[in-house]
Amino acid sequence: MKRIAEYKKLFGVERQIELKPLKKAYRVLVKEWHPDKFQAGDERQAEAEIQSRRIIDGYHFLVSIAPETILANAEQYSKSINSGIADFQHKGMLLEITFMDGTTYEYFGVTKPVFIKMINSNKLNRFAKRSIYPNYTFRMAKRENVEA
Repeated sequence: MKRIAEYKKLFGVERQIELKPLKKAYRVLVKEWHPDKFQAGDERQAEAEIQSRRIIDGYHFLVSIAPETILANAEQYSKSINSGIADFQHKGMLLEITFMDGTTYEYFGVTKPVFIKMINSNKLNRFAKRSIYPNYTFRMAKRENVEA
């Protein structure tokens, strides 16, 4: 949740993430902090590289949790959550679930008590369908492994 708030603040997003204003803010920030804008040896060039990476990471992160993106990927998400849970791990307030189809999703704001209830549930996927999937902000972290 801290990461979401930090990126929203960076891009000036107040509540709901909309892709058009986000893209506009991204372009303005990239123009301002692009490393090529600064001469070699300029002390701000190193800062610009760090800021540039942060801006790019923040943009991709916010796009991945935007309602438009989630709606566009709803069919894939539905298939993944119905395939069953293969593995999961909890770090801080982030729950990462890998599904049987190979995709991995991150759920933000999942507290330790909710995670403990999930672990103690005798039907893991059923608990997640009722208590986690509809209640927490999520994004696809990794796609399924596709053999060449």
